[in-house]
Amino acid sequence: MKKSRFSDSQILAILKQAESGTPVANLCREHGMSNACFYQWRSKFGGMNERPNKANGGLPPKQMLTAA
Repeated sequence: MKKSRFSDSQILAILKQAESGTPVANLCREHGMSNACFYQWRSKFGGMNERPNKANGGLPPKQMLTAA
């Protein structure tokens, strides 16, 4: 499988820029990616605010409480 050029944190930063009002076409041109790539990211990472914390095993806080 091909490795992504962008890390998860970079992808989330680009998605935040789009949410703040920067046009998608400008973001894609600036970062050297296609519009289709942006919309795939948005469907995959759309609801995330930040990456899961590795210290808790990547579990969301609610699942941490039930897993212990």
